[in-house]
Amino acid sequence: MKRREFCLRAVQAASVAGVANMLQGCGGGSPTSPSGNTPQLTTINGSVANGIVTLPIGAASPLASVGGAALVQTSVGVFLVSRTGQNTFSVLTATCTHQECTITGFQNSTYVCPCHGSQYNTSGVVLSGPAPRSLRQFP
Repeated sequence: MKRREFCLRAVQAASVAGVANMLQGCGGGSPTSPSGNTPQLTTINGSVANGIVTLPIGAASPLASVGGAALVQTSVGVFLVSRTGQNTFSVLTATCTHQECTITGFQNSTYVCPCHGSQYNTSGVVLSGPAPRSLRQFP
């Protein structure tokens, strides 16, 4: 190998290593990166009649006990539903206010967006960003 070829290959290797380090810096570990450890919400189907969403809550449903939550799919949209009391529920839009990803994670009474890690409580209030505002709540 001649000196010129050696220098060319050394510069190419250094460039590849530099790009790899930059790309790694763009990924995991930042405050806007999601955690891969957040449990996923169970998805259940709801029906819609006269503007009211109805869903079955059997003994095996994630909504059967207080503190449970589910991702509810309907013909009018996708909602986050949590059981906040024996006879009370919280219903929120499942669309993150940051970049409109569907929120699918739930842990310790906290909804987690899989795209950039925004977190919301069961009332829809932002606990940590980058989400700029709360989720829309429904009666």
